[in-house]
Amino acid sequence: MITSRIMRWMLCVIIFLGCTACNTEHRFVKKTEFKGTNAIVICFAGAVDENWVKNPSAIRINEQQDPDILLKIERIELSQDGKTLTLIMKDTVNQTSAHQITLNDIMADGKSQGTAVVSVKKLYWGNLLSILIGAIFVQNYVFVKYLGLCVYLGVTQKKSTAIGMGITFTIVIIFSTSISWFLYQFILKPFQIEFLQIIVFIGLVSLTVQAVDTILRKVNPILFKEFGVYLVLIISSCLILAVPLIMAAQDYDFFESLMLSAGAGLGFFIAMFLMSCVRERIDLAPIPESYQGMPIAFIVSGLFALSFMGFSGMSLF
Repeated sequence: MITSRIMRWMLCVIIFLGCTACNTEHRFVKKTEFKGTNAIVICFAGAVDENWVKNPSAIRINEQQDPDILLKIERIELSQDGKTLTLIMKDTVNQTSAHQITLNDIMADGKSQGTAVVSVKKLYWGNLLSILIGAIFVQNYVFVKYLGLCVYLGVTQKKSTAIGMGITFTIVIIFSTSISWFLYQFILKPFQIEFLQIIVFIGLVSLTVQAVDTILRKVNPILFKEFGVYLVLIISSCLILAVPLIMAAQDYDFFESLMLSAGAGLGFFIAMFLMSCVRERIDLAPIPESYQGMPIAFIVSGLFALSFMGFSGMSLF
């Protein structure tokens, strides 16, 4: 009963945060999208002036990760109604990365519509799935980024404990990242105090873990005892802190952050489950004494990491 109430409350919070994430970037810019391999299309709410389009300093494009490196525009095509602008680039556009478009002092019907800073990304749902699949397999945080190893190696002696920790870890990372996104977008960024993000994110993780600790102590004391000190270690886990930091660095919206955290949690769950299955079999195997314990665990983890390298470069959308 208590668990179901908490899950419903968490779902309501996530839906609320998702609704706050649906604001448009600029009232006059309706849509941006990639076209082909070297073009970007911008749709406006009204017709823009042709003279503004011809101004070489009116439009600036760069990848969000590299704001100082501008993309070279070969030519600009304006539709007959003046509402659609097609930017043809000189080189192929890297569509796996979000791009930032700065439209300086947009002119429409002789009136200024202000300066717009908008982003262009590939198909939104495809982008969400790419983030999710990428965090689970392509950029698995345990086998590729080598994060969260303390919990990964400490709680995988038994399959049941590993599954419980994987589920708990996933819930904590999703909820803490959702709240982190809200605080980052509506408090840290507007007040230009992004330098406090590490302190804020650690505090949020601590509160979330403390809540899970209290709930488990009441709902499932046996599982709570099996977790032992490793439940507290979630607070200091580099993995659970890395996800909000990546979210902030990439300037993800709410649903992108949700997919990133869910993918990181599921990837961690898969890593825990695989390792626990192997370690249960290793306990029955004639392992040389010098390899027993952590040495064989690191060897197995290395083999898993080599296997996950097969996902590198995979792209679904």
